[in-house]
Formats: sequence, C-alpha cells, structure tokens
Amino acid sequence: MDGVEQTSESWRILIVEDDERLADLTREYLESNGLVVSHESHGGNAVERIRNERPDLVVLDLMLPGEDGLSICRRVRPFYQGPIIMLTARSDDLDQVLGLEMGADDYVGKPVKPRVLLARIRALLRRAGGPAGAEGEEAGGESSEEPVRLQFNDLVVDRSMREAWLNDESIDLTSAEFDLLWLLARSAGRVLSREEIFTALRGIEYDGQDRSIDVRVSRIRPKIGDDPVHPRRIKTVRSKGYLFVKEA
Repeated sequence: MDGVEQTSESWRILIVEDDERLADLTREYLESNGLVVSHESHGGNAVERIRNERPDLVVLDLMLPGEDGLSICRRVRPFYQGPIIMLTARSDDLDQVLGLEMGADDYVGKPVKPRVLLARIRALLRRAGGPAGAEGEEAGGESSEEPVRLQFNDLVVDRSMREAWLNDESIDLTSAEFDLLWLLARSAGRVLSREEIFTALRGIEYDGQDRSIDVRVSRIRPKIGDDPVHPRRIKTVRSKGYLFVKEA
C-alpha cells in the first residue's frame, strides 16, 4: 500500500481508539505492512488489556470513553515498559507535554497519517529491541564497535540489556528515556544540542518548538540520583543544549 515495502515483522500492536473508522483504517494499513494489530475502543478496558496481552507497542488516543489516555498511560507505566505512542490534537502543545510526563514515548498528531505512524512505530520498536531484532545502528547512530556498557561511579548504563542501575538498583526507565540517557551518556563531556538529540532519537528535523527532550531530561534526572534544581549529572547549558558530566 502506497509503495511501502512489506516486512516480516511480528510486532504486536494494540490500538486504543474510539473512532472505529480511524482504527479500522489504521489497523488495515499496519497489518498490510506485516504488523499484528488488535484494537480496543473503550478506555475503561485498556489497562487490563495492556496488562494481559503485553503488546510490543501501544498506540493510545488521548480522548477516550471510560478513561482518558493520560490516565491510562500513568496507570500502566509501573508494569508496562513497552513504547507508547500518544495520539494528540496537532496544535495542542499542552497535551503533548502532559503525555510525555505521564510516560509516553512519542506522539503523533491527528489527523493521523498512516505512513508517519508506521515509521514512528518501527523506529521505537527497533530501538527497544522488538521481536524482529535490532540490527545495525542503535539510537544516535552508534556503531557496534562502541562500548555496550558505560559506568559513571555509582551509575551504570547497559545498551545491550537496555537497562541502567544506580547503586546496584535497577532504574525504572521507559524506552524513550533509556534512548535519551544512553545518547547523553555515550557523549559524556560534550554538549549535545537539542537539534542533535531530536534528530538522533526521532529521525526528523527539530522545529524549535518541541519540548519532549526537556520533559524527558526532567524525568530522567531524579531517576539517576540527580538534583532537579541543581543537577550535577545532566546539566543544562544555556542556549546550547545538555551536557552529561563524566565525573559527577
């Protein structure tokens, strides 16, 4: 369909969307490209379906009957670490920021363009190590010759396991938060601009308005033992970007 090459991926996608026509069209498109798709139309059933089915990725609408997408995202994050893509109103920056703060990994504006959604799904799942495997380059373009584990005193970040530990305790990170932490950590000692980070993680040009990077940094800091008010591990460099400090 639309000239998109079909794949043999077996990723399982759950679409939580009350617009039946939109859900059917999206499902048909994704399935024609090799994905396994299920659909839930009522927000009140979404949490249990995610808990029981454990899909590889969830496409979650913001406005739903029974329970809204923000509440669902917040409730599932303690037990579900797979990527979540939030469907939001294109012009509503507040919805996008709130979604990211609740633990969403990405967002796609409505009206949904199936090709864009498919590209975002594939990018997130390959970085997360989906069933089809994540061969080649990881998020940020690092090669296989680069280290798979980085240690900064009591903080350890492991790319192969996609996990991080602080004082030997596992850190609860979403897929997108891990990608950002790894990108910053492997560039320790060098300031990364928002443009560099955005392009590396999302594969599209930074528009100067998106706040997702700032939101994720604010969520990562307390998880890695950083002081949100006076950070020492991930520092904000005014008008330039972010710096991961080697010796914090």
